[in-house]
Amino acid sequence: MQSIEEIYPLLSQPRRVAIIMHQKPDADAMGSTLGLSHFLRQLGHQTTVISPTNWADWLKWMPGCDGVIDYEFSTEKAIGVLEQAEWVFCLDFNTMSRTRHMANRLRKLPAVRILIDHHQQPEVECFAYGVSDTAKSSTSEMVYDFIVGSGHADKINKDISECLYAGVMTDTGSFRFPGASAAVHRMVAVLKDTGINHTLIHEHLYDNFLENRLRFTGMVLQSRMEIFYEHNAALIAIPWKDLVRYEIKTGDTEGLVNYPLSIQGIKMAALIIDRDEEVKCSFRSKGSFDVNVFARTYFDGGGHVNAAGGRSTDSLEVTVQRFIQALKENSSQLQ
Repeated sequence: MQSIEEIYPLLSQPRRVAIIMHQKPDADAMGSTLGLSHFLRQLGHQTTVISPTNWADWLKWMPGCDGVIDYEFSTEKAIGVLEQAEWVFCLDFNTMSRTRHMANRLRKLPAVRILIDHHQQPEVECFAYGVSDTAKSSTSEMVYDFIVGSGHADKINKDISECLYAGVMTDTGSFRFPGASAAVHRMVAVLKDTGINHTLIHEHLYDNFLENRLRFTGMVLQSRMEIFYEHNAALIAIPWKDLVRYEIKTGDTEGLVNYPLSIQGIKMAALIIDRDEEVKCSFRSKGSFDVNVFARTYFDGGGHVNAAGGRSTDSLEVTVQRFIQALKENSSQLQ
């Protein structure tokens, strides 16, 4: 994989570009891809953003989101774009498996694949150019760096700024995580100067849910959360029937895994959800406990030191037991 800087001189020649994010995208995935799309269009490129799956309603306010293609819903349309693409930017994921049913097709495309991502252990052999930097707060910050580094900081307009602000703000936990460096705050100052309303963006992302989601959250914290004080850890396990009962949609479980970390002494939290097709896992930690290693070791996943995800083909009950056993094996690291 060649350095991302190698494509800077090539940006002057307009190309057909597809921009891909990971499945079930969050604000950073959607914000970074749309931000990059708005930038490349100003340089004359023909861009199309594709999501491997659907996305949460609270992301639909982002400028350009109405033009994103859902691969699962509009497969033929998405394939047509991919087959015509000369460049394929891959943002906020570094292993093809994160693109669900798109993975095999992406591997076989003749187009030049370009990586911009901040997760650990990338499949570098899959990309012709790219940058992988785990020290970065978000992929949105990296897109900002890409724009500035290519010499086009003057192209950062309000649409780009709204998208990138949403991504960096959410991936830094509203700027409270260690990744919210001085460089991030300098970036935000530049974005603010384009005229964005950061209060409104917060409202779009955090004050934009239905009543059922709040009642679901209350039920989950009351009935589905288990605390393992002997391991300084917590678990939320949600069966499929709960999702059906409360009519939970994509994005409605976002942030649930963080609640147990507010409990005094808890250093690691897990959210395990029966999604019917498979069991999905989210892990968060405080301090030095590495949930990326934990997820990779036990749940076919990965991510960052303090935030990672995984999956299981076992039942919810069996997956929970596997988690408890893994917790026991790692208990000494959580003391």
